[in-house]
Amino acid sequence: MNDVQSWIKETVTNNQVVLFMKGTAQFPQCGFSGRAVQILKACGVENLVTVNVLEDADVRQGVKDFSNWPTVPQLYVKGEFIGGSDIMGEMYDSGELKALIQA
Repeated sequence: MNDVQSWIKETVTNNQVVLFMKGTAQFPQCGFSGRAVQILKACGVENLVTVNVLEDADVRQGVKDFSNWPTVPQLYVKGEFIGGSDIMGEMYDSGELKALIQA
């Protein structure tokens, strides 16, 4: 496991909710990332940790390798990979995402 993979693992393990995204929660730089932040706010997430993948090409590729998922944003809850904005939207609509976060 290289340094980037180790850092990603540590980040998702040590924080309850982590969103790897383009931009920041305050200033998302793609529609999918913006939607992901809105969904998490709607679920009542207060301590959202975001990682701006645009700031570091190694992290941008590293998180795709880490999860074996080709796109960003990527959501992790309690160290577990959940998915991207489409999956988040479906889970939000069903109430599953909020339940998972609050469990």
